[in-house]
Amino acid sequence: MFDQRTGPSLPRTRGVLSAGVVRYLRGEGTLPDPGAALDADPYGDDLHLALYVCYELHYQGFAGVRPELEWDPALLALRGALEDRFLTALRRDATGEADLDEALAGLLVEPVHGTGLSWFLQDRGELRHLRDYAVQRSLYHLKEADPHAWVLPRLRGRAKAGMAAIEYDEFGAGRADRVHAQLFADLMTDLGLDTTYGRYLDEGHAEMLALVNQMSLFGLHRRLRGALVGHFAAVEITSSPASRRLAHAMERTGAGRAAEFFYTEHVEADAVHEQVVRREVIGGLLDDEPHLAADIAFGITATSWLEDRLGDRLLAAWQD
Repeated sequence: MFDQRTGPSLPRTRGVLSAGVVRYLRGEGTLPDPGAALDADPYGDDLHLALYVCYELHYQGFAGVRPELEWDPALLALRGALEDRFLTALRRDATGEADLDEALAGLLVEPVHGTGLSWFLQDRGELRHLRDYAVQRSLYHLKEADPHAWVLPRLRGRAKAGMAAIEYDEFGAGRADRVHAQLFADLMTDLGLDTTYGRYLDEGHAEMLALVNQMSLFGLHRRLRGALVGHFAAVEITSSPASRRLAHAMERTGAGRAAEFFYTEHVEADAVHEQVVRREVIGGLLDDEPHLAADIAFGITATSWLEDRLGDRLLAAWQD
């Protein structure tokens, strides 16, 4: 057994659950009882930081943490309780179109004058807003597409082929300099931010942690493969128009060529990905497993609901 020598530092804790997980990973104490998750805010800082830290052991890990803790039974038991608390609340609160066709149709509606984050940044955003936004999004974009890769072994046929084709693009189509995580690091450099993986975990809002945790939750559980596909559809279908607005914001504020390129790349790529997701990934999955339609719809509505919560949090801070 040995300590992992590389990776981000363990974060500052935000409550009993996250403090217990961090202490345990440091070898300094025992874990909280899984029953403690029942009293936690399902969208709060403490639960989502604890869950994020548990999930991160499946990605890059943490410096000084033993790699074998990734599959520690006690840690997995606590993680399961945290997941149940979050997922139960999400199924209760993220209500929307239960019909898949209606849920997909809702993603295709683009208002003439929107009010969300990308609209604000396009029209009124300053460099400080773009930096704030990039800090939050770095928790996902510096590992962009990694959570979605978990679903590949759970798919087959057309769905697997379509998903793999999109992931190939996300991972640079064989070119390390075009991996989307690297392109986002280049964006952060233009904005004067630290590109170190995990550097801004302490700054991550609970709403952003919940978004990233949702991806890991859906991806790591085979029973939630439909929800992961729904989440992926929501991301890819809405990405192209939002990326166009963000590219304009980067250009207007003089953020830099790499900052602008990250979003112009997504305008083009995700316009194609949208068609592949709808026709091949969703279409292929439903051909094989039509009973997953409701799960796909849930993945769409849950993603939109969590994105709205993050948008509300950031807009309230910026407009204050």
